[in-house]
Amino acid sequence: MSNSKIILITGCSSGIGYTTAHILKQRGHRVIASARQQHDVDRLREEGFETIKLDLADSASIRQAVSEMLIMTEGRIDALFNNGAFGQPGAVEDLSRDVLRFQFETNFFGTHELTNLLIPIMRRQGQGRIIYNSSVLGFVAMTYRGAYNASKFALEGLADTLRLELKGTGIDLSIIEPGPILSDFRKNAFALFKKNIDPSNSFHKDRYAAMETRLQKEGPAVPFTLPPEAVAEKVIHALESKRPKIRYYVTFPTYLFGYLKRILPMSWLDTLLLKV
Repeated sequence: MSNSKIILITGCSSGIGYTTAHILKQRGHRVIASARQQHDVDRLREEGFETIKLDLADSASIRQAVSEMLIMTEGRIDALFNNGAFGQPGAVEDLSRDVLRFQFETNFFGTHELTNLLIPIMRRQGQGRIIYNSSVLGFVAMTYRGAYNASKFALEGLADTLRLELKGTGIDLSIIEPGPILSDFRKNAFALFKKNIDPSNSFHKDRYAAMETRLQKEGPAVPFTLPPEAVAEKVIHALESKRPKIRYYVTFPTYLFGYLKRILPMSWLDTLLLKV
């Protein structure tokens, strides 16, 4: 395509990142696909992608990845899709400081550090696109998702501030808020729950039993779940449109809770969220 862009995507091993990388490549964009694990990087390379290894929880990995990418692209980057993230389940009172910190290292601090390394390049070019993959849980809170909620609330606050500070630079910033999407998110979340939460010694152990069942369920766990292609459609608009939107809702729950948060008293919204 004539307006082909060089875009770096984080978290391309599966799900939204993987699907979006394929679709953008098919549309003629030059995709730099990154992943945390070397075997995923190798697999993506075998599928025809330009790849880099990038672990958002590791500053040295971020700096090395950016250095390698800029050599590949001769110092140019048109867009960044901050997609890499994970969700640590568990009641807030069962989250240790270290567990919460690790959630933020990837979802917030690593994303922030990577973005800051690329902003000066985009500013020199006089143009760029920064796209954040947030969540419906970036603006409404749901039980037993406190670590993920907090990281996405923080990410949206940072992104909103950055958007204002980049006004007039030619760098556009968009936030995508998907809601339930088919991916490995629940499988990865269950592994982290088993690793970092001790249900047997928790006040919430009875509720955890139901949560574990949901996390292990194959296929859609909730109604209105969409495939990752639905997110890719929004990324396409944020990347290619002359006037990208500030926020993109994707699934029905995101539209619904975005509307309800505007019109309902907080106590009513709390009652509804407790039933979800």
